[in-house]
Amino acid sequence: MSIVESLKERFEPSARVVPEMLKRQAARHGDKPLFVCDGTTWSYAQVADIAARSGGRFAQAGMKKGDRVAIVCGNRTEFIALFLGCAWIGAVSVPINVAARGPQLEHMLRTSGARLLVLESEWLPALEFVDFSGLAVEAIWIIDPVADAPSLHQSVPVRKLPELAAPVPAASLKPHDFLTILFTSGTTGPSKGVCAPHAQYFWWGYYCARQLGLREGDVLHTTLPLFHVNALGTFFQALLTGSTQVVEKRLSVSNFWSALVASGATVTYVLGAMVPMLLSRPPSEDERRHKVRCALAPGVPAHLHEIFTERSGIVLLDGYGATESNAVIGATMETRRPGWIGKLAEGFQARIVDDEDNDVPDNTPGELLLRGDEPFSMASGYFGMPEKTVEAWRNLWLHTGDRVVRNEEGYYKFIDRMKDTIRRRGENISSFEVERVIMSHPAVEIAAVFPVPSELAEDEVMTTVVVKDGATLNGEDLVRFCEGRLSYFAIPRFVEFASDLPRTESGKVQKFKLRERGRSADTWDREAAGIKVKR
Repeated sequence: MSIVESLKERFEPSARVVPEMLKRQAARHGDKPLFVCDGTTWSYAQVADIAARSGGRFAQAGMKKGDRVAIVCGNRTEFIALFLGCAWIGAVSVPINVAARGPQLEHMLRTSGARLLVLESEWLPALEFVDFSGLAVEAIWIIDPVADAPSLHQSVPVRKLPELAAPVPAASLKPHDFLTILFTSGTTGPSKGVCAPHAQYFWWGYYCARQLGLREGDVLHTTLPLFHVNALGTFFQALLTGSTQVVEKRLSVSNFWSALVASGATVTYVLGAMVPMLLSRPPSEDERRHKVRCALAPGVPAHLHEIFTERSGIVLLDGYGATESNAVIGATMETRRPGWIGKLAEGFQARIVDDEDNDVPDNTPGELLLRGDEPFSMASGYFGMPEKTVEAWRNLWLHTGDRVVRNEEGYYKFIDRMKDTIRRRGENISSFEVERVIMSHPAVEIAAVFPVPSELAEDEVMTTVVVKDGATLNGEDLVRFCEGRLSYFAIPRFVEFASDLPRTESGKVQKFKLRERGRSADTWDREAAGIKVKR
């Protein structure tokens, strides 16, 4: 029996909670390295101890089971300590993208009801347009505070992140208890907080490890952010298989290959836009000096698979998984077929349906619906948004909002998003949230935000803006207005001004016409103009 297949027996259903996973794997692997980041290595035993002491730190601050803790932190050891400390005492972590700003960040804090906000000092400016008066946040903890850090932000006390405390016993938890709330882009509304139970991350580790063929002792190297499900799931792949997760601060295209060599990586993780960026550089010796056999690579254009493998020796494995679901569809070393995301993983059910939830025949595009066989292998809904939960899980199936097609051999192909979301360099962007900020500009009458193709893969953000009578506005002024109010990656690259937007007879904006038209000679390009946005 493989190390992956043995997991179901070694972790009975009641043991599929984070503290129990940590304790059992610490007893099994002891001093073996589990987590490596920024020059620090933590063993399995150390990670379990840090989780208990981080839980003690939260307990001393009065945090308890069910309380929410918002975390605005990049790839560093403190993130994992905070995340696991919450899990240890049954508190619920709320990892937030470090690029979140203004109304979006305020919405996440309000919706989650976080009592505590922990963030790196460099992200304090992100709070500029956040009104804390209506939030549940009682305190702000700063990682690496600067000398002149304030002791009060608006009415909220600010202090340095406390040191780890004495270890406390793990909370009594069930697999259905919430582990974390991860915000994902809204479609016709604000971002939604996905409620992820403890057991879901056991299954993230299990299904991804099975797809990738992980072996005990593998080194899983990622440059992706820990506040997203991909890198977070990689931690559980390592934990459950006796492997090591190596986390880079961020993607460096120039140092990507040398970092793989230095870490001894055997598996890595890339997204669609990363592969053309890596291929754009001249070949180097390190492209063949590494030990990586495969990479989880969702969204990579089909024609680049063979080119990338020929240059690097790394096999790219496509896959499909949403924050709400799991690693439900994927290619393995044996079943890969570039251009197709793979076959349905054992343990899940899938349907492809029309607008009325009726099944469509093979080779007919439709919306992908999903359901898990194992209890709590998928998310439990959206926090504080019962109507959105009912809408997404109607008829007891998760409606992904993605249009796919399945052929007679059982291979799935992703076609496009049915929902109004933009995907740029691995980040999901809600057009609703971008439009809300743009239309708050005093010179803007109405605006529509939509995706246009990127030269790297995925999308770029474009907006068409109608200016109020008598007002003036240009692309650079609009971009500067968006800074501090939007995540840097959500700020439109392309801006076009028009006298009106295409509409239906009832006045609804027809975005599909704007998407079909795309850029024109009148489109202003931020990058061509040499405008760099602040992060």
